[in-house]
Amino acid sequence: MPQSLAQILVHLVFSTKNREPWLDDGLRDELHAYIGGIVENQKGSLLKAGSVADHVHLLIAHPRTVAPSEMVQEIKTGSSRWLKTKGPKYVNFHWQSGYGIFSISPSHRPALERYIEDQAEHHRKVTFQEEYRRLLSRYGMGFDERYVWD
Repeated sequence: MPQSLAQILVHLVFSTKNREPWLDDGLRDELHAYIGGIVENQKGSLLKAGSVADHVHLLIAHPRTVAPSEMVQEIKTGSSRWLKTKGPKYVNFHWQSGYGIFSISPSHRPALERYIEDQAEHHRKVTFQEEYRRLLSRYGMGFDERYVWD
């Protein structure tokens, strides 16, 4: 086969350092657009983005030529640098060092898009830590509580 094709959909989740509420309502759309540009530069597509004050959910059509860890590093490093240019308030901004990245089936895409859209409503009842534990459990990922949070 002369052509290489791939459809790799991933759900990427990461929080601000210590889950501090850095992400203001007025900044989120611009942040999502900036992250979309980073993903495009890596030859991927940002399909859906959602966030609340302390974390981000991204649905990405991941490029077949970039390792997931490289994509995440580009997103987090680039967006952190960008946020620090948004005024003195953000000079000490940092993302957490870890992240969760989960493969998803194309048939689950609509449900995940709704989930990402409903983040503000969802987090009126559930903390990020509760949500993240549920995601790890749903995807069958073992974890040590001592090393998940920073």
